[in-house]
Amino acid sequence: MSADLLPEHPDFLWRNPEPKSSYDAVIVGGGGHGLATAYFLAKNHGMTNIAVLEKGWLAGGNMARNTTIIRSNYLWDESAAIYEHALKLWEILPEELEYDFLFSQRGVMNLAHTLGDVRESMRRVGANKLNGVDAEWLDPKQVKELCPILNINDNIRYPVMGATYQPRAGIAKHDHVAWAFARKCDEMGVDIIQNCEVTGFIKDGNRVTGVKTNRGTINTEKVGL
Repeated sequence: MSADLLPEHPDFLWRNPEPKSSYDAVIVGGGGHGLATAYFLAKNHGMTNIAVLEKGWLAGGNMARNTTIIRSNYLWDESAAIYEHALKLWEILPEELEYDFLFSQRGVMNLAHTLGDVRESMRRVGANKLNGVDAEWLDPKQVKELCPILNINDNIRYPVMGATYQPRAGIAKHDHVAWAFARKCDEMGVDIIQNCEVTGFIKDGNRVTGVKTNRGTINTEKVGL
C-alpha cells in the first residue's frame, strides 16, 4: 500500500505534552496494557498525575502485531476467570470510552483435526461450561453450517472432526482501541508522551525513585512496566 493512502495518525485526539519533571506514576509502554492501566488508575482511583511513556508511537509495538482475537474459552479455571472478566469489560468499553473501535462479537472456532484434538477440545468445552463461559462443541456438519467455506470431506490431509465455538468471542481494531484509551486518558489529565524511550531507572537503595529517558529524567515513586 502506498504511504499516501495510509490513514493519518490522529494526534488531535490527545495532547502532545512535554514530559514534566515528576509524576505520581510513570507507565512504560503506550500499548494496550499501558494505556488501560493508566485509564483504570485514573477512572477507578482518581490518580491522574500519570505519564505514559512510549518510545515510538502509540500502538506501534506488540499491539500492532497481535491477532486482535478476544475470547475467554480457556481451559484452566484461573485463565477462564480472568479472560471472562476481560471479555465482559470489552462488551461495555465502546460505550464507556465513547469511541467505536470496531468491536465485533462474531464468535471464534477452533478446529479439531485428530482424535486427540477432539478429546482435548471437548474437555475444554466442559471446563468452560463449569466456569460459566459460553462454549459449544460443534460436529463437522455444524461447523460447515457456521462457516460454509470449510471443506469437511474425510479424504483431506487435515479433516475437520469438529470444533469448539464461543459465540461471544470476537475481534477489535487494535489501533482504534489504543486511540480510544489515549483520548479518555488525556481527558482525565494523563500525559501521553510518544517518542520517549526509558533508558534506565533511578534508585534509592531498593526503591525506584525515577526513570531516565532520552528526553530527560522523570522523578516518580511508582513505575508500571
